[in-house]
Amino acid sequence: MELQQLRYVIAVAETRNFTRAAERCHVVQSALSHRIAGLERELGVRLFLRTNRRVDLTPSGAAFLQDAREALAAVDRARSAALAASGELTGRLLVGSIPNLTALDLNASLRAFRDRHPGVDLQVIARRSEDMYQAVLERSVDIAFIASPIGATRRGVVDHELARDRLELVVWPGHRLAGRARVRLADLVGEEFVDFPAQSHARAESDAAFDQAGLTRRVCVEVDNTDAFRAAIAARLGIGMLPRDPSTASTGLLAVQVEDAPRRTQRVIWAKPPSLAALALIDELPLSSVIKRSAH
Repeated sequence: MELQQLRYVIAVAETRNFTRAAERCHVVQSALSHRIAGLERELGVRLFLRTNRRVDLTPSGAAFLQDAREALAAVDRARSAALAASGELTGRLLVGSIPNLTALDLNASLRAFRDRHPGVDLQVIARRSEDMYQAVLERSVDIAFIASPIGATRRGVVDHELARDRLELVVWPGHRLAGRARVRLADLVGEEFVDFPAQSHARAESDAAFDQAGLTRRVCVEVDNTDAFRAAIAARLGIGMLPRDPSTASTGLLAVQVEDAPRRTQRVIWAKPPSLAALALIDELPLSSVIKRSAH
């Protein structure tokens, strides 16, 4: 079994397509298919079910995939450790973050990290919190900054709370609540809402708050990002609740405080043990010494 075979398996599992996996790995498809078939013969099990339209993992393939990811991560850590011992930190660092992170200035920390470690391939992506949690579990993301309802727990990762904040009501100018200094959830009954997809972490705190208050609401527009959220409100398709953000005023929309507003936590998570590059970023973050010590 060779490391390159593991990389091929991971690429096929993530793309669900041999052609795209070969393009990602910069090899011809026939070579990739041959190496994976050889690995399946060596293991005595099939890792993938192949059809004309798609490729799916078998149960054996799904079990193999997690260990393959961990094995490659261990190799990357060993390579980075050897180079770090000579004074040079290299490798890849993939950071995930929600778009409206307010608990810390992530950009400042990333700039400091890049200046200190120019040999690291730094990549930053924006995804939904629940997607980033899964990515950290799978080690396809090294460290992620997420938001979740208060009390939510995540298994299999190191998880630290950064801050708690309240959502605020966002309306368009001229809305009946636009001139109010503050409202309660009961004042919003009968309104149509813009919100994130059902079952998402970004939606959960609002659903829970209305349920706990014994109130019902109608979500008429579902969006998957904050810009689309604000655009729908500006189009007067509904009102919505978002984390407090000073930039809301610059959009032409109005923010109204909600006395019994839903609350959320902002958190940082990473797999353990973290990569050396992840440790280096953690050292650049304005976190407590307790959190930093736990990383090591």
